[in-house]
This record gives sequence, C-alpha cells and structure tokens, in this order.
Amino acid sequence: MSLSQPLQFAYWVPNVSGGLVISQIEQRTRWDAEYNRKLAQIAEQAGFDYALTQIRFTAGYGADNQHESVTFSQDLLSHTSKLKVIAALLPGPWNPVLAAKQIATISHLYGPRIAVNIVSGWFRGEFKAIGEPWLDHEERYLRSEEFIRCLRGIWREESFSFAGDFYRFRDYVMKPKPLSPLPEIFQGGSSRAARDMAARVSDWYFTNGNTPDGVRLQVADIREKAGRHQHQVRIGLNGFVIARESEQQAQAVLHEIISKANPDAVKGFQHEVKNAGSASPEGEGNWAKSSFEDLVQYNDGFKTNLIGTPQQIAERIIELKQAGVDLLLLAFLHFHEEVEFFGREVIPRVRELEAKALIEA
Repeated sequence: MSLSQPLQFAYWVPNVSGGLVISQIEQRTRWDAEYNRKLAQIAEQAGFDYALTQIRFTAGYGADNQHESVTFSQDLLSHTSKLKVIAALLPGPWNPVLAAKQIATISHLYGPRIAVNIVSGWFRGEFKAIGEPWLDHEERYLRSEEFIRCLRGIWREESFSFAGDFYRFRDYVMKPKPLSPLPEIFQGGSSRAARDMAARVSDWYFTNGNTPDGVRLQVADIREKAGRHQHQVRIGLNGFVIARESEQQAQAVLHEIISKANPDAVKGFQHEVKNAGSASPEGEGNWAKSSFEDLVQYNDGFKTNLIGTPQQIAERIIELKQAGVDLLLLAFLHFHEEVEFFGREVIPRVRELEAKALIEA
C-alpha cells in the first residue's frame, strides 16, 4: 500500500473467553454475543475497518469457551453496516468446498464485507483432541497454500479442477459465486514458510508484534519474493494497545498485566508454540524469540509498543506505517471502553500525522 493511503485498523473479536492476555488482571471484556455485537458497533463508529474472529476448538490458556468463527462473523455483519469481518478458518476441520460455499453465501446475505484468515495451526493438542492428523511445519503451510488456491479457484473459475497433495477437484461448478470484489484472503505466521506462502497466494499477511526495524526486514523479504511471482501482498501487524492519559499510567497497567500472569498457562502456551515452530527447517516460528513477558499476550502484542499516551501511540503507529505496515490488528484489556477511546483519541491523531507527512513529502 502506498504511504499516501490511510493506514487501516482491525481488532481481535473476543469470541473466545479469557480476553487477549494470559493474566488474572481484571478484564471488562466478555465473549458472549451481546457484548460482541455492541463492540462491533462501537468499533465501526470509532473508525475501525475490520474485525477478526478467532477459531479455537478446545479449551486451554484461559479459553474455556469458544464460539465458532464463521457463524459468529455472520452475526457481527448482521449488526453492522460498514465493518468488514474476517472469519478464521483452519484447514483440516474445514475443507475448501465447505468454506467456499459458506463465505459465498454470507457475501450474498451481507454484501462483500466478509473475508477469511487461513490459520495453519500451532496447537498440537487441539488437533489430537479432534482427531485431525498433526502435520509437520512445512506440510501445514503446503496444505494452507492449496486451501487458498482452491478457495480462489472455486470463486473465480466457472469449472474448477485441481490436483494437489491435500485437495482434489474435478470440473467443480459452484454457484452463486461471491459478490464482487471477492473476499480478501488473510494469513498469519512469521516463519520463512509463512512469508513464502504469502508472497505467492495471499492478499494480506499478518505477523506477530514487532518493532519497526523487525517489521521492515519482514516486509522487504515478502515484497522481494512477491515480486518474483508478480504478486502483491499487504502487511498486517499485531499490537496490544494500552492508551492512557499519561505514560506512567499506561506502563503501570502493563506491569500489572505481567505481574498477574498465570505462569503455568503461559509456560504451557510457550511449550506448544515452541514445539510448532521448532518443526520448521530453520527452527523458527511465530514465537521463536518471545520471552515469558511477550507470551502473556498471545501474539507478541507488547513488542509493538503501543503503550503510552494517545500522541505517543499515534507517533509509533506512523513509524510502523513507514516501515511497511498497512493494517494494525489490535487487542485491548477492556474492549468496549478502550476501542471507543482509541477511535476518539488515537485515530484522529494518526490521520493528522498522515496528512502532515504528505504535505512534507
């Protein structure tokens, strides 16, 4: 995305219990439908562009209750008018034809506001619990890439055929197709395999929280690889926001979150994600260099350092945009109040800084 384009904002939908930190700190965030419907409306009014629903099939690390992502996404669409909702899909439990049909139908019900996030999987215990085979790291991304190719082929082609290692189609015709523009396809991951896949097939690449310098390296790698495939991919970055009237107040909240972390749950999460990432040839995955403190927030959101006053956060967001970020995927402690505050106090400052940067350029 050109630097002249406004940076976009998304938020994690808390359709899974426990909030977005593995901590005993009070969180005025609920996972039920009523809370999330109101949150979607608050976010839409606040200036958010996207909401991302999570997919979990089993309990763990505070996520004792989970609503299914596609159904929940459809409900949020029914209570909003502009917000785009990204439904997380996990190849294995889903196959491409079911996903293609579900998403096409939702597109006709609510317009082209539905998107998908293809999750390759990191929780081995979850796969075992539901009777799905646990593939090695490279195979998980190979399957996800085939999944994306099939989704896009079914949506675009009149008669779709495909012969891969995981999926096969022969002259498959699906009607109706989704409304135009076709649903955007997101994916996550920070490993080499994830970046390679994004460079070939995805519209958007989500990466875990990082510094501007760290993001810049990832962006350069993806753009160079995407150029070889005549492909363009936009970049989304995870961040956990603690916006307060003073930096001291914000840092105090961060300290309390970490000091009240559930150590057994964080270490269990750390074990699972390290196991998933170590299977890659380079021995790295999303959380390869994450400390205990980083892992208190599931996706390294503290690393992005969106912690401070609204002005400090807005300035850091501009630095991330200049590093190549097109979208920020954000989590909060108390979603209703803090999403509203972010929309009122931070987003206008970001827009002012974007306008100033254009004038100075």
